[in-house]
Amino acid sequence: MTRLPERLFSLARVFLPRSLAPYTGGVLEVELPGETIRALIAGLEAAYPGLAEKLSGQLAVAIDGDIVADPYLEVVGATSEVHFLPPVGGG
Repeated sequence: MTRLPERLFSLARVFLPRSLAPYTGGVLEVELPGETIRALIAGLEAAYPGLAEKLSGQLAVAIDGDIVADPYLEVVGATSEVHFLPPVGGG
């Protein structure tokens, strides 16, 4: 029996903030292939045209619970959870 690499079977789980629901038809959780945040955003853009613009620069990104400062080239594991987080105001 031939075993294929796990990456072919596993997808990152991506969570979007409720503020993006109008751009995704209400979908706030998707599973996508992608080895970087940039690749996941490209997959989201393919599924929901115009969404990449909404994700650029306005949202924080957490990968497996860790918020990353410059997420676009961050590596995403085969079974990672990625959360796009809305900006938090404060003072």
